[in-house]
Parts: sequence; structure tokens; C-alpha cells
Amino acid sequence: MSVKDFWPCYIKANKSSWFQVRHAQVQFDGFDSAGQSFLFLSLFFVGLNKMSLRAADRLAVVLNHLDRSSSAIRSSFTSAQTVSYHHPRSLRYTLDTNVLSPEQRIAYEENGFLLIKNLVSEEDIDRFGAEFERICKGEIKVPGLLVMKDVAIANTEFVQDQKAVSKLQDFQEDPELFRYCALPQILKYVECFTGPNIMAMHTMLINKPPDTGKKTSRHPMHQDLHYFPFRPADRIVCAWTAMEKVNRQNGCLVVLPGTHKSTLQEHDYPDWEGGVNKMYHGIRNYDPSNPRLHVEMEKGDTLFFHPLLIHGSGMNKTQGFRKAISCHYASADCYYINVNGTSQENISKEVEDIATKKYGADISMSFEETWALRGRLVHGERTSL
Repeated sequence: MSVKDFWPCYIKANKSSWFQVRHAQVQFDGFDSAGQSFLFLSLFFVGLNKMSLRAADRLAVVLNHLDRSSSAIRSSFTSAQTVSYHHPRSLRYTLDTNVLSPEQRIAYEENGFLLIKNLVSEEDIDRFGAEFERICKGEIKVPGLLVMKDVAIANTEFVQDQKAVSKLQDFQEDPELFRYCALPQILKYVECFTGPNIMAMHTMLINKPPDTGKKTSRHPMHQDLHYFPFRPADRIVCAWTAMEKVNRQNGCLVVLPGTHKSTLQEHDYPDWEGGVNKMYHGIRNYDPSNPRLHVEMEKGDTLFFHPLLIHGSGMNKTQGFRKAISCHYASADCYYINVNGTSQENISKEVEDIATKKYGADISMSFEETWALRGRLVHGERTSL
């Protein structure tokens, strides 16, 4: 190293201001050549020593982090917050709309679901419940509505009321129930997953009946994307709102956190002794020993979850009915796919058969067309779906 190359290194090693170094250089120039050489070497080794000490400090910090177990890191919520702030990460499943906090976005990215407490008012939920009862009593006829009964009570002599109905599906033509899908507080969160152009694609009001002992009130573990011929999956989300207290006793939702990162698996009717409800497909060869999370909710709480998240629900072991209302949303920028020859072909055939019975044999309707018929724009522009 020449003398002229020394000063930049000296600045870096000692973090001195240029004014301080310039002052030192004036003094340095006053020495003869032998003195300059001695001073040069002295300052150089002092600088190296300081650099070595700082390097050692940094190495100790790194080793300290490496020595920590992964479980210790994950268990600290503030650790994730600190890392996300100082080291921005690419987020795949959520969009920045200034609604979700960084912690909420990371939670959805990691788990595939997000619970928002007390999102829907008690007044709205009571109105949805009253409309459900009017439909069950036959006071209202809703075009296109699919009224379903639990397989265990389908052939019994129940009176014409809500005890005979386990689910309403496709209520997009009922203004009161469909009002749920357009609630501003729901759409505010939906936009975080779909973007601003939002389609309401699939509507349900679930009335899980007390189990008769045959375990038919269960819903097998499944992925919702199995039912959908549109993509991309990451721009689809379900909003599922509890209409009353939901817990393990009356059959709350059960989820497998993180499974939204996997691919769509093959589904079919499970081989259950007591029978299975219509279109209640489950994952083939599902391993019941997988770690599960029971999502207990209060009235008005809403769960948002990804269509690849593996989930289901348990038996209703109480004497009451467990109600929830839900809607699957998709970005209007999504596109339809042909599912022929894929694992979705079985549900495609089943839905097409139901459409034929509903609309008549004279009307031929593809799987994709049944969804296009049901979809409704609730925000933004209808660009594709």
C-alpha cells in the first residue's frame, strides 16, 4: 500500500471525519521519510485492530442468532415484527391496501387464514337468520336457490321449517341474504386478497343440525379450490361468519395451518358408514393424525381463508343448530380453466348433472358456465369472470 492509498483506509478503519484526517495528514507531512514510514505503519495497524474488533463483535451477534432454536424464534411475535420491518419480504397471498397490519399479513402468509373479531353486527346477523327461516317455511321462493337437507334427516317427516334444512346454497337472487356479500366491512378485507375488482362467486348459509348418532353432520377435510374452475387460487378468498357462538361442541371449523402453500389434492366422497351429504367431497387418503386447529368463534366473528387451506368441521354434539353464513370471492380478473382430465373432473360432472335437473335437459351447461351464471360483481369492474 502506498502512502497516498493509506488515508481512505484510515478513514474507513477509524470512522474519522475528513477534517480530522486532514489535520493528521498535515502533521504527517511534517516528518522526514523515516518518520513518515514509522507513523504510517503505526496508524495502519491501529486501524486494522479497530476493524478486527468490530468484525469480532458482528460475528458474535451472528453466532448468537444461529445458536437460537427455530422454535424460540417463532414463538416470539415481536421477532417477526422486527424482521418484517428491517428486512421487507415479498408477500404472495395478500395485497397492500392499508387495511391489514404487517402482523396480520404475515399471519395469513404463514397460516392461510385470518380471524377478524366482531366484524358483522348482531342486527345484520339476526336479519339473515329471519330471512333463512322465511325461506325454510316456504314463505319466499328464491330463483336458483339450492335447499339441502342432511342425509340423516332427508327422508324423515320434519315439519316445513329450518330444522329440515342443513344448508342454503346459491342465494345470490335473495336481496336480503346477498346483502351479506356486499357489506362494506367485509369487502374492505376481501380486497386485501382479491384486489379492487371483486366477484361474489359462491354463497352459503349453513345450518349444521344436531348429529343423529351417524356422524353425518361432519364435513370431511377438503380444499375449496376443488369446486372452482377459475384461477389464480391466490386471488380467491372465503369470508365465513359465525351467526352464533361456534365451538368444538357444535362443530366449529377445523383447519390445517399452512396447507394453503401446497397443491390441490384429489377429492372424492369419503367412505363413511353413516353416509355423506351431497357434494361433501373430502381429500382422498386423508391422514387424520395431521395436527389441526379448532377455530372457535363468537357471533359476528369472520374467518377469511385461502381456497387451498385444508379444512372441515366436526359433529354437532349439541341439541341446537349451528349457523354460519359465507361467501367465496374472486378477483374479477381471474379466468376460467378447463378441468376435463384433471382431479376436478368428478365434481364437474356432478355439478353439471345438478344443473341439468335444475334447468332442464334442453339446456346444456358446462361446469364453467354454471359459475359464470352465479357470479355477481360486488365491487369495481367485471373484467373477466
